[in-house]
Amino acid sequence: MVRPGKVKRLGVAVAASGLVLTAGCAGAGSLGASSNEVTIALVSNSQMTDAQKLSPEFERENPGVKLKFISLSENQARAKITMSTAMGGSQFDVAMISNFETPQWAKDGWLLNLSDYAKNTPGYDEQDFIPSLRQSLSYEGNMYSVPFYGESSFLMYRKDMFDKAGITISQDPNYQPTWPEVAQWAKTIKAKQVSDAGICLRGKPGWGEVLAPLDTVINTFGGRWFDENWNAQLNSPEVKKAVDFYVNTIKESGELGASSTGFQECANLFGQGQTAMWYDATSAVSVLEDPATYPDLVGKIGYLPAPIVEKPNSGWLYTWALGIPKAAKNPDGAWKFISWMTSKDYMKLVGEKLGWARVPPGSRTSTYTELPQYEAISKSYGPLTLKSITNATPDKPTVQPVPYTGVQFVGIPEFQDLGTRVSQQISAAIAGQKSVDAALEQSQLYAEVVGKSYQEK
Repeated sequence: MVRPGKVKRLGVAVAASGLVLTAGCAGAGSLGASSNEVTIALVSNSQMTDAQKLSPEFERENPGVKLKFISLSENQARAKITMSTAMGGSQFDVAMISNFETPQWAKDGWLLNLSDYAKNTPGYDEQDFIPSLRQSLSYEGNMYSVPFYGESSFLMYRKDMFDKAGITISQDPNYQPTWPEVAQWAKTIKAKQVSDAGICLRGKPGWGEVLAPLDTVINTFGGRWFDENWNAQLNSPEVKKAVDFYVNTIKESGELGASSTGFQECANLFGQGQTAMWYDATSAVSVLEDPATYPDLVGKIGYLPAPIVEKPNSGWLYTWALGIPKAAKNPDGAWKFISWMTSKDYMKLVGEKLGWARVPPGSRTSTYTELPQYEAISKSYGPLTLKSITNATPDKPTVQPVPYTGVQFVGIPEFQDLGTRVSQQISAAIAGQKSVDAALEQSQLYAEVVGKSYQEK
C-alpha cells in the first residue's frame, strides 16, 4: 500500500513515464529470490556495462552472493526505480539514482542512510568523494547514495578540424569561450565543409536529454524557470533569447535530425568525425578517449570549459549514484556490492582490466591524485573535469535568485513531469514543427501550474 505522503511524488513519476500502476506489483521481483541474491537496477550506460563485465570479480571475493542485474535505458530506469521505491517495494536492493532524486527521497524516508555503512567499512573513505558531489547526495549531513561517476559539462572539439578551418583557440589556461564564439566556430566549420556539422547539441525529448545542455544555456543567458516567488519565467526575454540561440545554432550549424539526437547519438557523430564540436557531459571521455573504441581520436580532441554569456561556471553537476531503497530485501548484501563498485580499488580494477581511459571519472578525488596511470592519460581532460565539477554551483544556478537548486534541472519532484513536457515543446521547435515562441508559451502554462502549487503551500 502506498503511504499518503508518497501519493504526490508517485503520481508525478507515473505521469512522467506513462506507466500503468498495478496493485501488488511492488514485491513481485523478489518472488523465489535467494536470500543471498542482490538485485541491482542500472542505467545502461557504458560505465555500468563495464561494472557488469567486472562483477565476477566481486562474486569471487564474496562467495555465495549472487548478483542479478536489471539494465534499463535512462527513462525506463527512472520510471521503474521511482515507482518501486515510492511504493515501498523490495524489487531492487540497489538502485541507480542521481543527485536529483537522492535528497528528495532521503527527506521522504525512502532510502537508507549510507554514511552509517561507510563509517563501518574499513578503507572506504567517504571523505574522498569530490565535495560538491558528496553534498549533492546528502541530506542533513549524511549521504543517502554514493557516486559511481560524476560529471559536469564542457565543450569538446576536434583540433584537427579546427586547424583545417583556420580557427585558433586561446591557450590562456583561464580562457572560457562564450556561446556566440562557439556559434561562430560552428558556422565557419559548416561553411568550409570541414565536417557535416559544426556542433552537436542534444534535441531529443526528455528532461535528462535536451534540457540538460539547454538549461545551462538558459542559466548563463540570465534566464530561470521560476523567480524567487515561484512565478514561472519560461516566457521571459532572457529564456526566449537563450532558446532562440540554441535552436538557431542547431538549425544553422548542427546535426541533421537533431530532434531525435541525445547523448549517445552525439557521441557516435563526434566519434565518427561527423561533427567538429560537442557540448555535453565530461563523462563522455570514458568512451571518446578509449583507444579500443575510437583509435583515430586519441590526441585529436581539445577540451574547453562550458561556454558562458553572463554567468561564469555554467557547467552542470550530475552524478549517477547507488542507493539502497528502505524496503530492500538484502541491504547488507547491497552495501557490499555498492562499496565494491564505488571503491578506490574498483577504479584500479577498471584501469588494469579494461584500460585506464575507462575509469569512471569525477567521483573520487584520489582518482586524479593517486592513480599515476590515469593522470598520465587524462592530462587533456582530467584537470578540467575535476575543476568543472568542483566549481559547479547547484545552490546558485542562475544570474538572478531562484527558490530551487540544480543546474540542469529544477530540484523538485514535479520536474520529472514538467521537464518532460517542456522538453517535448523544445524538441518540436528544433524539428520545425512549431516556433520557439509557441513552444515557450505552452511551456509557460505548464510551469505556472507547478509554480502555483508552491505559492499555495
